Amino acid sequence: MRCCLSAPLAALAALPTPYDVLRSGTLLAPALLRAARVRPARGGYRQLAAVHLELVTLTEDSAIITWHTRTPGTDDGLGHLLPAVTEGEVVYGTHPAHLNRIAAEDRPTAHHHVELTGLEPGQTYYYRARSRGVTAVPTPLQHVRGNAVGTSRHGLGSLTGTYSFTTPQPPPGRHLLSIALCNDLHLGETTAGRMAGFPLLRGVSQAVGLAAYPEIMTRALVEEAKRRGADVLLAAGDISAGGSPRDLAEARRILDGFGTLGRDYLVVRGNHDRAGSSADTFREGFREGFGGDGPGYFAHDLGGLRIIGLDTYAKAGNGGDAGGLGEEQLSWFRGRLRDEPDRPTVVFGHHPLTVRDSVFPVTRGQQLDRRQARAIVDAYASAPGVFLHHAGHTHRNKRTLLVRAPHVVQQEVTAAKDYPGGFLLLRVHSGGYALNHYKAGGIEAREWGERSRRVAGGLWPHHALGRAATDRNSVRAHDLSGVGSLGVSVA
Repeated sequence: MRCCLSAPLAALAALPTPYDVLRSGTLLAPALLRAARVRPARGGYRQLAAVHLELVTLTEDSAIITWHTRTPGTDDGLGHLLPAVTEGEVVYGTHPAHLNRIAAEDRPTAHHHVELTGLEPGQTYYYRARSRGVTAVPTPLQHVRGNAVGTSRHGLGSLTGTYSFTTPQPPPGRHLLSIALCNDLHLGETTAGRMAGFPLLRGVSQAVGLAAYPEIMTRALVEEAKRRGADVLLAAGDISAGGSPRDLAEARRILDGFGTLGRDYLVVRGNHDRAGSSADTFREGFREGFGGDGPGYFAHDLGGLRIIGLDTYAKAGNGGDAGGLGEEQLSWFRGRLRDEPDRPTVVFGHHPLTVRDSVFPVTRGQQLDRRQARAIVDAYASAPGVFLHHAGHTHRNKRTLLVRAPHVVQQEVTAAKDYPGGFLLLRVHSGGYALNHYKAGGIEAREWGERSRRVAGGLWPHHALGRAATDRNSVRAHDLSGVGSLGVSVA
């Protein structure tokens, strides 16, 4: 199955330009050189390796830190170290020389996931993660203009393993509701990261004998979203890997575990869900969410919060070209915003309006048709109620401020199906909102998340997690006082 990030070789117009390739190589070269320099410690191999440290989630009063432990000198048959099951803990405090608080896991594991709670808003904390006395080291995202482990460069480049983060202030006003944002479930996919035209990037498959990873990850996402208090879930396309009725039906069964389609969760089409030659299986599988036989785009009311779902592949194509709405949908969309420009609004659709700061070459197929994207941004400029545009397709966490409509944030959300997996939780308050990334929970999901880090020759974390904490965790003020009690109805 072709990855969203690639285009067929025949579609030359969709290929990255030489400038894009050169820029990508320049950004990734430091990480490649660093990996080539890795050598065993003097005196032989250590008994434990604690690697891939990441600050995943950061709210005003909590933080989630993850890492992985391995056994040096071993081989899983694919050239990677075997996992080492052991204890894990995080020591932390408000001064780097006084880490006087401890958060520990309740059972040994190789996939460590420690949540710090009871933190103070606006406070800087210093921390060190460790297993069996071995300090965890980060994935080297900071060598590609990023930082996987904190909100400052404290500790980067040192040998102490002590890093820092500063908690944000909470969103202004009272909490109204929470919405889980997800995309790229790819039910039916069997190989993650296979890219057409790149024979060396053959992708990563699930271990023999284990369940299909899209099903594992989607079920874990649903459970984690409910556990984190999501009232509604928005799935922004690529629900299936190829639009087959069987895969869409399985996706529907899993998503029904969150609630009722059209009330508790809403879906839109992605390029992988495109209509086949004889039937639009996506529309047939999720028809209740479109009000029966209505179009694949819609507006829903959520207690005064307007949710607009866009079908960004309402066209014929091979899936590797740019997304498109069609003139009828675009006219409908602009009319909705024009009629109620001040109404608090979240828009979600599969293709981003723009793709900026990618460490991999960018093709035209990674975003919406440029003319239509400009028309949408122009509509946003005259609609101050719109505050968030949720997109998928790029399989990364990336927060982009739309310059021509500075009140609107475009939030790209990483794929649910593989590393780092999970979703972003939108917490709506009367005076603003917060966005926080949560990895999918459960041991099977964490095992696959670690295995799928190998996508793109092991360079996937440099792209998918989000190179700054603010790409996956942010707070912004916005007048949302018009949002009231929770309730969904078709508009």
